[in-house]
Amino acid sequence: MDDEAMIARGRGAMTDGTPPGRSRGRLADEVYDTLLGQLMSLRIEPGSRVTIDVLARELGVSQTPIRDALNRMEAEGLVVRVPHAGYHIPPQITRQRFEDMLELRLLLEPAAARRSAERASLQQVAGLRRMLEEMAELEGGSGPTAYGAFGLRDAAFHDLVALGAENQVIREALARLHTHVHLFRLLHDAQVTHLAMAEHEEVVAAIAARDPDAAAYAMRRHILLSGERFRRLFDEGMGSDGMA
Repeated sequence: MDDEAMIARGRGAMTDGTPPGRSRGRLADEVYDTLLGQLMSLRIEPGSRVTIDVLARELGVSQTPIRDALNRMEAEGLVVRVPHAGYHIPPQITRQRFEDMLELRLLLEPAAARRSAERASLQQVAGLRRMLEEMAELEGGSGPTAYGAFGLRDAAFHDLVALGAENQVIREALARLHTHVHLFRLLHDAQVTHLAMAEHEEVVAAIAARDPDAAAYAMRRHILLSGERFRRLFDEGMGSDGMA
């Protein structure tokens, strides 16, 4: 499976039961995608406890892929394992963490967009356009699940830009941030999706035109504007600990 296929693979809800022939690794990946989507959509709330046996019943799978998925999420900082108490969802990011992530993104992502304009293949540019189409289909959706699905594709879009840059170190660094998971957990606002779409289109247009300066500028502008949209949450009453 190539990178674009991995990014685009199933992010929907799990089906009941375990189809014959499904490997443990693949099933754990599907559970991971499902739990990630629930985090993004706030179906699993910050600070809440995650119970393995409850998840196994809800998703219709055994506890083994649940444990595998949660172990992966723990390694990525998306859940916290508490001795003798199971797994917990961490609280929302703090203002300082938010600002630190924004600063690092401004260092890495415009450079990735610049390199993508220089190096991305025609197939990768087409992949960016397909991702925009997927996001456009979700843009008009309502409810936290649709918003979470949009956030996952937002993350996939930025990963595709980094993929086109052909710099694996930048791509891995951005993946470890899980920026979009943390940001989309902060705010459920349809305006965020509408504005992000227009900014993404500017990035793709510059990459497709093979204009490195325009691509870097469009990405920097997008990150700054996105930062302002989320920063107002902290300015309007969210405390330094990330709580209202």
